[in-house]
Amino acid sequence: MRWSASVYGVARSSLLVSAATVVVVSAVSAQERPVGAGGAKAELIAFEREIEAAVLRADVSFLDRVCTDDFTYTHGDGWTSGGPPLSVDTKADWLESLPGRYTMRDVETEHVEVHGDVAITTGRVLARQGSTVATRRAFSFWYVRVYERRDGQWRYLSHRTVRGPVSEQ
Repeated sequence: MRWSASVYGVARSSLLVSAATVVVVSAVSAQERPVGAGGAKAELIAFEREIEAAVLRADVSFLDRVCTDDFTYTHGDGWTSGGPPLSVDTKADWLESLPGRYTMRDVETEHVEVHGDVAITTGRVLARQGSTVATRRAFSFWYVRVYERRDGQWRYLSHRTVRGPVSEQ
């Protein structure tokens, strides 16, 4: 049977609408979404993007304001296979390490869980260091981060690299 353009168009449109409905329903039901957390999730994603941009430009002043005094940054080298972390930085150590460290940082994957005034994000960062061919290093890492809303503002409590860094070629 040969389809005319109009019949084919209607059948194709119905199929696309059905497929889109399945995708949307699957995506919504697959997300963990505590009641009322939609706005907080969007806030956290935007906040995490601000943090990544500040890390890239080494905006220590901004990061000092948004990180809690007891902030820790756990580096993942060596412990994803059962060994100890490469290092655990205090807030001061981490902030001191940032100037000139990165030439690119991009969050590729991100998931947000909101539990009242506490939030957990997981994701993957693609990063690059070094400004010359000889020093350039591209890598990625998976992380878990913890945030807490204090006095109406999200604060960055903890970063833990859970896989990586892994060299990217």
